[in-house]
Amino acid sequence: MDKKKILVGLSWGIDSAVTAYLLKRQWHDVTAGFMINYMAPEGEVCPTREDIKVAKEVAEYLEIPFFTFDYREEYEAKVLEYMYKGYQKGITPNPDIMCNSEIKFRVFLDEALELWFDAVATWHYARILEQNWSYKLLKWVDQNKDQSYFLAGLSQDQLSKALFPIWDIEKSEVRDIARKALLPNAERKESQGICFVGKVDIKEFLQKKIPNSVWEVYDTSGKLLWKHKWVFYYTIGQRKWLDIGWMPEPIFVVNKDIKNNRLIVGYWKDDELFSDTLYCSELHFLWEKKSFPYTCNAKIRYRQADQECEISENKGAYIIKFHQKQRAIASGQIVAFYNGDELWGSGIIS
Repeated sequence: MDKKKILVGLSWGIDSAVTAYLLKRQWHDVTAGFMINYMAPEGEVCPTREDIKVAKEVAEYLEIPFFTFDYREEYEAKVLEYMYKGYQKGITPNPDIMCNSEIKFRVFLDEALELWFDAVATWHYARILEQNWSYKLLKWVDQNKDQSYFLAGLSQDQLSKALFPIWDIEKSEVRDIARKALLPNAERKESQGICFVGKVDIKEFLQKKIPNSVWEVYDTSGKLLWKHKWVFYYTIGQRKWLDIGWMPEPIFVVNKDIKNNRLIVGYWKDDELFSDTLYCSELHFLWEKKSFPYTCNAKIRYRQADQECEISENKGAYIIKFHQKQRAIASGQIVAFYNGDELWGSGIIS
């Protein structure tokens, strides 16, 4: 491998630390860059300040330069506003995919290139295969942790300047490498939550921009069950926060009637929760456009097993027909398309 000047997106986690460690071992010219994308107001729990401290400790331990990049304005405009507006419309946005497409591999990558770096490296569990000056995005070696779904919005230009150094290492091995290398954060536990915001109460977070309003909750037979003021925060298939003591069995969101301020709920057995068809107004191709009709695999959420489907086109819109009914297809979410291990395209569910 040729020696490159690489800007590593260094966070608090062991995945990014091992990414930087491996690149340095390969004798690349490595610099660490921490993206400040969100800072909680004073008085609120904010992991960013602690994360910067940990990332800086890792960079000092590896003896590589460390810089911070303040993208709070860009993150607010590209990711948080997208999320707020999505929930206000009654759809379910995917901030993690938007963060990758618009922040890590656009704003961060563009600045890296302006600073004469050859590429940016991140800790994503996915693979990039170069063939005849084209770049394919492939699933990771450990299918249970594969993150290609979150990269479904990337382009050829972005893939050509991206590196995923832990592409061939299983998750358990990543922590072993961190321990053997004595990395300062080798024992730090993983955290989940909104990309760069962290683990927050989604209701409290969205209430900053979306005012509460009282909605009526009906079942699929048209019976009024109760009223609720947080309907915007629900997504199709959701059960959390829907516990009603007198209901005979668990209920799930099956539809949101924004026009009439109604939340429709049903039971697991209800057909309304399952469908074999979804629609996309447009598709994003990572490198090669397809001719339709086209048969492939798809997934409508992270970690879902691949589902067989056929894609057809009708007057500029795309119809995705699954061989088996899918549970809880949510408007605003991403459907990702695969041929074997290759993720070739994606679309936003209408």
